Amino acid sequence: MTKPRAVVFGVSGTSLTADERAFLRDANPLGFILFGRNCESPDAIRTLTEDLRDAVGRADAPVLIDQEGGTVMRLRPPIWRDAPAAQVLGNLYRRAPERAENAAQALGAMFGAQLRELGIDVDCAPVGDLGLPETTGAIGTRAYSDHPGTVSRLARCMAKGLMAEGCLPIIKHLPGHGRAHVDSHRVLPRVGTDLETLQNSDFAVFKALCDLPLGMSAHVVFEAIDPDAPATISKTIITQIIREHIGFDGFLFSDDIAMSALQGSPAERATQVLAAGCDAVLHCTGDLAEMVAVADVTGPLSAASWSRWEKARTAGMKVSGYDADYHAQQLAQFLKT
Repeated sequence: MTKPRAVVFGVSGTSLTADERAFLRDANPLGFILFGRNCESPDAIRTLTEDLRDAVGRADAPVLIDQEGGTVMRLRPPIWRDAPAAQVLGNLYRRAPERAENAAQALGAMFGAQLRELGIDVDCAPVGDLGLPETTGAIGTRAYSDHPGTVSRLARCMAKGLMAEGCLPIIKHLPGHGRAHVDSHRVLPRVGTDLETLQNSDFAVFKALCDLPLGMSAHVVFEAIDPDAPATISKTIITQIIREHIGFDGFLFSDDIAMSALQGSPAERATQVLAAGCDAVLHCTGDLAEMVAVADVTGPLSAASWSRWEKARTAGMKVSGYDADYHAQQLAQFLKT
């Protein structure tokens, strides 16, 4: 079997163009990611996810989406259910820890059931970043708390809910985005915090979650470890911090390489990502010329990455049989004051 290419692509619209279909057939990416521009109606999304998998000839090609709750939801009302931000659950945790954990699990299960119905099987959630006074608004309410234990417990509960409905979670952004005070979509964040503090706080969250199957890197420079390169393209951080100190041996996606925190052409960025040790490149723009350039420098998954992917895609997965409505009702009960 030919291994898929070590890249996940976005596409331009609600249906595949002929050029996109031909490109994807030849490029054979690992999978795909959907954004608001791709999400018109449930029927249209189901058709799109089927067509994406048909284009690469793999019924198990993963389809990703960002569905966290709060400000980051590609599927939004009025067609899809509203959902609370992580910070809401973190605030609840201070008053009623058990209810907050149950709510986080119900939220994950609601999203998992909802996504499964659409042919989407990977959710880029939960967020494991700390919510600190200096944390950029790009993270903001997406963070559960400033306390590592609270974050790790609620993130695990959400991940457990997603997997209970057959949807893989991606924990993000390793090894931590909470101390970044600027938005990595626009500029490169630099964190000057000392290593011991990072190990006891930001990194501790991900260490407690290191058994989760999928992760996403942070476009953040940690000056105490590698003052020159953000984590996504730092072999030092990926090897010494994410893989060794944190102990994460799951499949590691880059964050979107089109974000302005990274420099160089799309092809140069993709090359750096894989050289640093990420398992796959995430390219989200849907720009076909960029996709062609990225595919040209991105080979098949390495043997180690393929092994991680094979292990990840069946990790603790099951389908409870409950629908999204059931989990939404459970969530509402747990959130009642």
